[in-house]
Amino acid sequence: MGRVNGKLALVTGAAQGLGAATSWMLAREGAKVLLTDINADGAAEQAAAIDAECGAGTAFSMRHDVTSEDDWKAAIALAASAMGGLSILVNNAGIGVRGNIETCTLEEWRRGFAVNVDSVFLGCQTALPLMMDNQPGSIVNISSIAGLIASDTMPGYNASKAAVWMLSKSVALYCGKKGWDIRCNSVHPTFIDTPILDGMVASSGHAKEVIMGKLARQIPIGRVGEPNDIANAVLYLASNESKFVTGAELKVDGGISAK
Repeated sequence: MGRVNGKLALVTGAAQGLGAATSWMLAREGAKVLLTDINADGAAEQAAAIDAECGAGTAFSMRHDVTSEDDWKAAIALAASAMGGLSILVNNAGIGVRGNIETCTLEEWRRGFAVNVDSVFLGCQTALPLMMDNQPGSIVNISSIAGLIASDTMPGYNASKAAVWMLSKSVALYCGKKGWDIRCNSVHPTFIDTPILDGMVASSGHAKEVIMGKLARQIPIGRVGEPNDIANAVLYLASNESKFVTGAELKVDGGISAK
């Protein structure tokens, strides 16, 4: 028996990085998983690989623009038809937002909020009716340590990830007030070795080991995180082990926020 045996999960941004790692973790622990991503081929490849290891009918996939209300309706409909319901929602899809307060454009600011915040709002709003039929349920929203600790170089990212943090609390309180057994929590990673970090390395013009070393020195534990470090946190919040945890923020940051 896995830790989420019999549960039904939808993970956004699941073609790579944290979303892929989380999808694998949930599937290996007994859940059925719908992997969604704007990169349809990448999501399909991950789902096929999960099925090959965990058995046919474990994983499903679809193209999903998380800023689109119609796409969200289609994703929830597929969860209902393919898996028979939904009890876990992982709002993982997100992007970096370039520029400081002088150089960040309004277009980049709005795009960052659309992908990082609108997607979480739409996901929670659209998924809740189906999750009510599959209680107990758990919503896990991937924020960032940048949603709790500010930087002078990324106001758009700071602000959007802080919005995810507060939105998660509001949803948690709403579900509690309604008497639903649906919890909502946020996860706050620091630097994790994912394709987003690869983009940072590429734009720096330095070798990856140089940048990774620089990032690791900012983290008290002395190393950059791995995708499964976050997937394990999501697994805990998705499972019944965390049945008394809602409206909380789980920092998975190697101690950086303790400084």
